[in-house]
Parts: sequence; C-alpha cells; structure tokens
Amino acid sequence: MPVRRRPILLLDLDGTLVDPAEGILGSCRHAMARMGRPLGEGEDLRWIIGPPIRQSFATLLDGQGDAEEAVRHYRERYSEWGLTAARPYEGVAEVLAARRQRGDRLFVCTAKAAVFAERVVRHFGFDHLLEGVYGPDLDGRLEDKAELIAHLISREGLASGDVCMVGDRRHDVLAASRNGVPTVGVLWGYGDREELSAAGAQAIIARPVELLDQDGST
Repeated sequence: MPVRRRPILLLDLDGTLVDPAEGILGSCRHAMARMGRPLGEGEDLRWIIGPPIRQSFATLLDGQGDAEEAVRHYRERYSEWGLTAARPYEGVAEVLAARRQRGDRLFVCTAKAAVFAERVVRHFGFDHLLEGVYGPDLDGRLEDKAELIAHLISREGLASGDVCMVGDRRHDVLAASRNGVPTVGVLWGYGDREELSAAGAQAIIARPVELLDQDGST
C-alpha cells in the first residue's frame, strides 16, 4: 500500500530557514544589560533559540526582574539590528523552491512574533516561496506553538493528514504532535539528534536537500 504524501509543510524559522544566533543572542545580552543583569561573555545562550522569548527571559531573570521589560529592551535592539544579522542556511531556499514547483504548500510557523518573522522572511527573500507567515502576536497570543499550529490549520482550512512540521527543536515536535502532525527534525539548527528523537520526530535529516524526499510520512 503506498504511503500518503504530505504536501503541506509548516516551517520553523530560526534554526530551520535562518541561523539567527548573532542577532538573537546579541539582543538578549543587550536586554539583560539594560535590566542590570549583564551576562558573561562566555555564557552559552544558544538554548534561548527556539522557545518563546518571554519564557527565556523569565528563566534568565529568575524572579529578579520583570520579563516583560526585558522583552521590550530585547525587541528594541532586535528590531533595529538583530533580525538582519541572521544568516540563511545554504541550500534551504533551493529546496523550498523545488517543493513549490511540485505544487506543495509552504508556511512559516514560528515562535518569533509574526511582525518580526514577516520582516525576516522578506529581508532574506523567502516570501515568494511561502503562502503565509504565522507567529505569535506581540502581546503573547498564540505563543504556545501547539495553539499556533491549530490556528494555522484552521485559518487555512488544512487537513492535518496533509501537513508536516519541519523544525530543529523539541518544541516543534511536541507542538505538532498535539495536533496530530508529524515532524521532520533538522540537524543544521540548534537541536541535536537525541533531543529530536526523544521528542518523537518521525524523521531526522542532516542536510536541506534531504527535505526533497522527506515529509514525515510513515
């Protein structure tokens, strides 16, 4: 019996389409310094790439400051500099273009605020490959990625059996699973094979070209 192909991809942004480290981590350090809690230069902050930024600042501040104030400082720096400091991953745009030529439908589905995600997508030229960009509101609505995926599926009138999530962190896998959607985990971002496998990713790929033939079908 042939496996049903999934022609709709929900694409994470940071760690999947672009490497955002310089802009996100630099903006985070800026915000923490403004909060009077400067971070050591050697402190590994890569764990903040993926989860909602409010959660990350709540963890960093550990009750010793207002996470909302830190988010405001972060967004000021990120908006003026950080979002353009990202770097598109080599080969990703070409793979997405090939999927579009097949007739597949592509959407960005990210924990980054939608207004910033849209700017990143335009700045790096992904916009012509996508049908839509979905992310949380600035006030935190749809910050839960499972709720964001459900919202996207409902608003676009998609059948979950046609949909696959593509992302680099366990948050992507777990959120998709709550919606009955499989995930292709990618290893060029910020999650490793152990993290993605433990979260339940249906497939794990190491190079963008592998996404030509992988959509989470089993």
